[in-house]
Amino acid sequence: MEVVLITGGSSGIGAATSKILADAGMKVYAGSRRGTVQEAHPGIVPIKLDVNDAKALKAAVEDIVAKEGRLDAVVCNAGNGIYGPVEYTPEEDARAQFETCYFGAVKTIQACLPVFRKQGSGRIITVTSVMAVLELPYQVFYSSVKAALLSLTEGLRMELRGTGIQCCSILPGDVATGFTSARKVTAPEGTPYDKGLKKNLAKIEKDETGGMKPEVIGRAILRQLRKRRMSARVTPRLDYKAVNFLVRILPTRLRLSIVNALYN
Repeated sequence: MEVVLITGGSSGIGAATSKILADAGMKVYAGSRRGTVQEAHPGIVPIKLDVNDAKALKAAVEDIVAKEGRLDAVVCNAGNGIYGPVEYTPEEDARAQFETCYFGAVKTIQACLPVFRKQGSGRIITVTSVMAVLELPYQVFYSSVKAALLSLTEGLRMELRGTGIQCCSILPGDVATGFTSARKVTAPEGTPYDKGLKKNLAKIEKDETGGMKPEVIGRAILRQLRKRRMSARVTPRLDYKAVNFLVRILPTRLRLSIVNALYN
């Protein structure tokens, strides 16, 4: 039985992935600040875990290994969202985004790597976003942190070559989860951005609520864990694969003009 640790496992993509992996016969430790799961499952063990706490992460990994004798994979999924123009976003909000989404993943990976090295095997999956390669106005910090996480994963993949430890990034597009309602708006009312913000946020929320189910991402993660050799970068669903392709081939000025016309 493969043993997997998932962060941000209490809801959304994390909860859906936990169930899919457990249904596939894996033992899943679903970590979250609440320490809960959406529904009980014999293959899922909820654990209270804050990815901003390096000591707690280390202790959690050691406890899993003590109980199971091994840890086969970690899925770094914990994250949060902020929304607003760069000009009016408080520094503490931007830092909080990076602390959880980026440094939280760094701390999680650093807690798991000694175990993976000792075993001579292990799999690291980070949940980034299509926005790591396609910046959107008023979500600049989210795009930035996801781009940083993507770079971290692909750089780490090179550093760990030959160790038996593999790395993969999953780049979801719009996913219908509670993330939409939990997003923090950082801009006060009465700024020059008011009109653009309202239109932009309405479009984003419509896209997200009508987006793919989180199970699509969970199944993509399962496929990677089942592969002999994981892909470096995975973008679920054909339309988002097309977006990824266009981002790479379009001139930057044209790409930014198109995105600006659609979202600003």
